[in-house]
Amino acid sequence: MRTLAVVGGGVIGSAVAWRAAEAGWSVTVFDPAPGTGSSWVAGGMLAPLSEGWPGETEALRFGAASLSRWPAFAQALHRTTGIDVLVATATLTVALDAADAADLRTIAEFAGTQGHPMRLLDRADVRNTESALARTVRAGLLAPEPAADNRLLLQALADAGAATGVRVRPEPVTTLDDLNHDHVVLSPGAAAATLWPQLPIRPVKGEILRLRHRPGTPPPPAHVVRARVHGRSLYLVPRANGLVVGATQYEAGFDTTVTVAGVRDLIADAEAVLPGIGEYELAEAAAGSRPTTPDNLPLIGPLTDRVIVAAGHGRNGILGVPLTADAVLALLAGDTLPEAKAADPHRFPQISGGTR
Repeated sequence: MRTLAVVGGGVIGSAVAWRAAEAGWSVTVFDPAPGTGSSWVAGGMLAPLSEGWPGETEALRFGAASLSRWPAFAQALHRTTGIDVLVATATLTVALDAADAADLRTIAEFAGTQGHPMRLLDRADVRNTESALARTVRAGLLAPEPAADNRLLLQALADAGAATGVRVRPEPVTTLDDLNHDHVVLSPGAAAATLWPQLPIRPVKGEILRLRHRPGTPPPPAHVVRARVHGRSLYLVPRANGLVVGATQYEAGFDTTVTVAGVRDLIADAEAVLPGIGEYELAEAAAGSRPTTPDNLPLIGPLTDRVIVAAGHGRNGILGVPLTADAVLALLAGDTLPEAKAADPHRFPQISGGTR
């Protein structure tokens, strides 16, 4: 039986491991603390359409291709594990001023030219869609983008992997030369460049809050809600018992300390969009390191005849799970997936010409 080592036990590595084991590979995942990195600290938005912007066509196409795979991927996980990982059916992006409203029109027009129509909402439409939002919201954009509960996803992928024979070794890998498997998939998130220095992947810090709904307080929105407040991006993602609020963004290396300023800004921005949130319980504050590339597209492709990289998904790691798994499985079978072409790591000269 062909052997595969997967370095990294987050959502990307776990999904690749599960799918490869289903395809007949003998799979071992190496991670000293599986599922505790940026995959654990995530909102779970699947929002490539509402984040689209003119000039970022490749990112939109990659994200939309992965989004289209999510329903079947979630259904397959449910059949295997009984766990439902999707928690919302649509994303509502709201504008608090005229400039933000103009941006929503730009996003809608751009996505429409790429075959992804979305619905622009006026003030009354926004109120009818999510009545608890602030009355200062003046416009909205409704996109057919669900969300996934990242922690349920990690549990489902772990259960699916175990059911298909994936072995997990909770230990670090310091050099890929120590692995004697037929193939290696490198997917340790922001740490990928420590094992392959030519990879242009850097950590970008992001803080999130998890808020628990309390009796007598307004219920969480049914939709994912996105906004810009004081120039800062904000998202509110529903969970079964509350909300995830995120996320700050700092160039802070691998520092994952939660700061007072980060918590303050997230709470203030969230209250500007959903005033009743102040009565929720602050259940958790956490930070993670997003694995980010210079062009905000991941790296998915061969580094050698034996090593495949699947890393650098930035803030779209949960979104990219189905397409990344499909792309890696195609590479392991000696094929390529056209929808993942833009993520070819050799678009960066230092990888094409670099040696290890």
